[in-house]
Amino acid sequence: MSEVQYKNIKKNFGAVEVLKDINLKIDNQKFVVLLGPSGCGKTTLLRMTAGLETISSGEIAIEGNLINNVHPRDRDIAMVFQNYALYPQMNVFDNIAFSLQIRKLEPQEIKQKVEWAASVLNLTEYLKRTPKELSGGQRQRVAMGRALVRDPKVFLFDEPLSNLDAKLRAHMRLEIRKLHNQQNATTIYVTHDQIEAMTMADEIVIMNGGIIEQIASPNDIYEKPNNLFVADFIGSPAINLIKGEVTDRGSIKLKSQELPHQKNNLSPNQKVVYGIRPTDVKIVDNSNVKAEVILVETTGSETHIIAMLDDNEFRIVQAGGRTSIKNGEKVSLEFDISKAHTFDQTTTKRID
Repeated sequence: MSEVQYKNIKKNFGAVEVLKDINLKIDNQKFVVLLGPSGCGKTTLLRMTAGLETISSGEIAIEGNLINNVHPRDRDIAMVFQNYALYPQMNVFDNIAFSLQIRKLEPQEIKQKVEWAASVLNLTEYLKRTPKELSGGQRQRVAMGRALVRDPKVFLFDEPLSNLDAKLRAHMRLEIRKLHNQQNATTIYVTHDQIEAMTMADEIVIMNGGIIEQIASPNDIYEKPNNLFVADFIGSPAINLIKGEVTDRGSIKLKSQELPHQKNNLSPNQKVVYGIRPTDVKIVDNSNVKAEVILVETTGSETHIIAMLDDNEFRIVQAGGRTSIKNGEKVSLEFDISKAHTFDQTTTKRID
């Protein structure tokens, strides 16, 4: 069982506290994504798992065995970096085989392992090429092959797709997830890209400022964000967040309009932040909520409309790439209130 557990993990760089009492359990064979903005501590946590960074305090265990003082080569992990870090003078075969050669495995065993990894990653026809003769995606697959032949208990990925173009990133997301499913290993994947997290993860760990904000499945993170940070960080385009005050009727009063709401656990005059995702808003012929269009963006499959609702910038996503709506036009809005969110203005926590 390749379970990874973090207990009261702290990390300081001098007077700067980068990780603050991290407690996290990653179950065997799960694909877990550490997601957050730059500087939140996600890569530091991954490097501590690999043994590339010391732990200021706390414990990391794999399969119940403490690894704080275990040398990186003895942790039975394999790491794929953002930088492919391939040896330019070696061909693909030798790049994949290098760690096995260092361990002095028999040549026939090395050959079998490399050829197996190459077949899994569709690299068989490239084994005699050098890295300069490969595309970016092929180089990243070589780096994955180097990790794969070690047959590790835990795979660690540190933003491996950030140097690739959008089309190749989409392809490599599929390749990495397929690899995880085939190997049944535990995978910890670091990224700041929410699309990678939402499409690849069994579970997402949202990090911010050295703490964990929420741990949940992609759907739960999207549908029930714990707080304003998570709500704003997850979703593209971003969720609409508007400050308001609860009325006696339970609606949310803005400067000159009221937003519909159906929750019964709000108190009159309570100050809240109302959240609604752009996909949960429709433009209709007539309603009590009005907005003025300031920009129309077409993406082909969708139309993104940016409007002003009172003094708040507000986004609406419509299916289809064509619309007759023009800049400056006044539109009526209808909300799917079953999917609306409310957060306390002071604590920023979700109100259920």
